[in-house]
Amino acid sequence: MQGASREALAAGADRLDALTSAPGADIAAVADDLSAVAVAFGKDASLRRMLTDPARQPAQRADIATALLAGKIGADAAALVAGMARSRWSAPRDLADAVADLAVRADLAVAERDGKLDDVEDELFRLSRLLDSNGELALALADGRVPADKRVALVDGLLSGKVDVTTYRLVGRLVAAPRGRSISAGLTEIGKEAAARRQRLIAYVTAAVPMTEQQRDRLAAVLKRLYGRQVHLNVDLDPAVLGGLSVRVGDEVVDGTVATRLGQAQRQLAG
Repeated sequence: MQGASREALAAGADRLDALTSAPGADIAAVADDLSAVAVAFGKDASLRRMLTDPARQPAQRADIATALLAGKIGADAAALVAGMARSRWSAPRDLADAVADLAVRADLAVAERDGKLDDVEDELFRLSRLLDSNGELALALADGRVPADKRVALVDGLLSGKVDVTTYRLVGRLVAAPRGRSISAGLTEIGKEAAARRQRLIAYVTAAVPMTEQQRDRLAAVLKRLYGRQVHLNVDLDPAVLGGLSVRVGDEVVDGTVATRLGQAQRQLAG
């Protein structure tokens, strides 16, 4: 998103945060409504243009959104979308993407309220790794020639009763409307959003053997001191590293694996 759209999304996120922090708010219903609106906006280019048309006054665009959504979704979600229609957008498509982003944030707010945000992050990570290693499954979930309801049914068989309800909802929505992304890429984006909600970084760790809780805690503490923020560890096992750890945070990689050190020694000998 360009500057104007980023600002509009940030304003919408602030309004959503205020809503989700209110006692008694039905956040899951808001997430459902926003997801449905995002799908509708994604399919209707003329509707997106109408609600982002700079020739119309912000209040006029908001009134149009309110009239379109009245009786179709809850009042809280409708007010959020109307507020977004008031904003200035760099491109009409950004409005649909922003509403979809807020739907994800609302679902993550449910997980955070229930104390399940860490579980959801871990489940999203494990599922993305599963898809990376199972190309046939990844293609089946992303195949646009297959009706969305059948792809979602595949998710149901894969995940129902095996993951947190928020993970299940997020994956089902992503598969139904991937917005031009691979499912694995979409899961990674949602995982980053979950980490940002806690103002944490994600450290992608590769180890030869499973890490103990004590080792995880020590590594997280070291990374927190380095980056000045909480760091969530996503640990992937790869026997090929032989020993040690490879840690990637953003674009920075610290590779202390035995395999890497052996490779370096071999290159030095060859030189």
